[in-house]
Amino acid sequence: MTDHPHLSVARQCQLLLLARSSFYYESRGSSEEELTLLRLIDQQYLATPFYGSRRMSVVLRQQGYEVNRKRVQRLMRQLGIEAIYPKPRLSQAHPEHRIYPYLLRNLVVTRSNQVWCTDITYLPIFKGHFYWVAMMDWFSRKVLSWRISNTLDVAFCLEALQEALARYGAPDIFNSDQGSQFTSNTFTNCLKAGGIQISMDGRGRCHDNIFIERLWRSLKYELIYLMAFDSGIHLNQEVNTWFNWYNKERPHQALDYRTPEDIYLESLCPSREA
Repeated sequence: MTDHPHLSVARQCQLLLLARSSFYYESRGSSEEELTLLRLIDQQYLATPFYGSRRMSVVLRQQGYEVNRKRVQRLMRQLGIEAIYPKPRLSQAHPEHRIYPYLLRNLVVTRSNQVWCTDITYLPIFKGHFYWVAMMDWFSRKVLSWRISNTLDVAFCLEALQEALARYGAPDIFNSDQGSQFTSNTFTNCLKAGGIQISMDGRGRCHDNIFIERLWRSLKYELIYLMAFDSGIHLNQEVNTWFNWYNKERPHQALDYRTPEDIYLESLCPSREA
């Protein structure tokens, strides 16, 4: 990125859909074994999100990795995942981070921009990893914007939200989980400024944000686990290509084998032919 003196770093990051924090980030060089364990845990979690650290440890040992539960717990925290099952709330939210009620239960979603949703997932690459956030339209499944970052701070989530709002206007309702990025005042104030109702999943309820969870599964099985990425820039390029295909060409069974782009535009312009 330093080969383009006429473009600022901020502008280059914007063009690449890369959070600026990722440009300045210096990898701490995780071991090859640790990166493999992170990838295996991530894959297993997609298949069995109800597995906690005990079962995950057993699965890894069955594959020949001598890991204890404490290490698996640390790696799961690094991935930002936990087993999904009914359990008591063991931690209190930050006093400045309000938790909003879930507004989508029994709500009939009938049009684009009625509800947007978001989430963060882990993306493994060669000798490193990134985190990825996306903004999705609930009705059409269209991915409206996304960002990749090396860190789990709120900045890259806010950048993705601001881009989606600038390009598509404001939804009626915005749904997320209770992650600190989405409960932060910085993020929720941006939603409030747009007159958007804020909805948050119930703690430990995997089906409250089901459509974006399915997006993660598609992205990982159709791209991430099939390729070797040697850098964040390479990852950005391939993810960008995949999302253009996902939105405009990939037929969705749930959409009667039409594309998210078609459904999104037709909802906004009912006279538009499919």
